[in-house]
Amino acid sequence: MSRVVLILNGPNLNLLGQREPDIYGRTSLDDIKGAATARAKSHGLDADFRQSNDEGELVSWIQGARTTSTNPGAAGIIINAAAYTHTSVAILDALLACGVPVIEVHLSNIFKREEFRHHSFVSRAATGVICGFGGQGYELAVDAMAQLISKAKTA
Repeated sequence: MSRVVLILNGPNLNLLGQREPDIYGRTSLDDIKGAATARAKSHGLDADFRQSNDEGELVSWIQGARTTSTNPGAAGIIINAAAYTHTSVAILDALLACGVPVIEVHLSNIFKREEFRHHSFVSRAATGVICGFGGQGYELAVDAMAQLISKAKTA
């Protein structure tokens, strides 16, 4: 079984620390990557951390997480789809087809924000959702994913 956790980040997250710091904080995506990667290692997992502003690229990465006879895939996906959370049926469909646990992460509490942010297409495919804890949410997601992977191994 794969020990890789795919951590995907959607549009504009490459600007973390610079863009709307009153909402998203001053922590950069590289800082989050370092913390999430270290947390994954502490669980014996490898983090494959990626960011794209392109919906199609995110869909392709999700499809690549599927285990096939020629691809070991990923053990799970942690995703902050950013704005695509609220708009992308394509990402939802890819997540539903990937066959691995999915954890949705948001830096801010999307339920305390504009009404349009309260709906998430990603949530329909997610085992769980973590929002409102800033960059620490990624570490919490890695901890939760490690538990899901461990349970799957013993099942």
